[in-house]
Amino acid sequence: MRPQVRDSSQVESEVWDDPVRGDVSFRVLFSADRTPTSSLYTGLTELAPGGWLGLHRHTQAEVYHLVEGSGVVVLDGVEHSVAAGSAVFIPGDAEHGIRNTGEGTLRFVYAFATDAIDDVVYRFSADG
Repeated sequence: MRPQVRDSSQVESEVWDDPVRGDVSFRVLFSADRTPTSSLYTGLTELAPGGWLGLHRHTQAEVYHLVEGSGVVVLDGVEHSVAAGSAVFIPGDAEHGIRNTGEGTLRFVYAFATDAIDDVVYRFSADG
């Protein structure tokens, strides 16, 4: 395995726009199914003003690092204000979601200590 450098602007955005998963776009930066990497799956999420990522859980722990904007992250039912510079640790199976409460785009880097996006099984709370 070799070190990798990627320009996030060169990675195609994926979009979720539905009443369960939310109104969110993301770019998968490193994932073993897309890049010659292992042990870490990470990407960049963007929420337009009013955008949101639905409450969900997954087995793996996750980290958010906000790089732009402001919003509210919900962790096991507790709301926390976050802004550029905030870092959030989300234990495995903790219910969480985030919404943009600011006037500009909210961007955050997310990371999982797993090989690939397909390793993460999202269980959305609104699905029952």
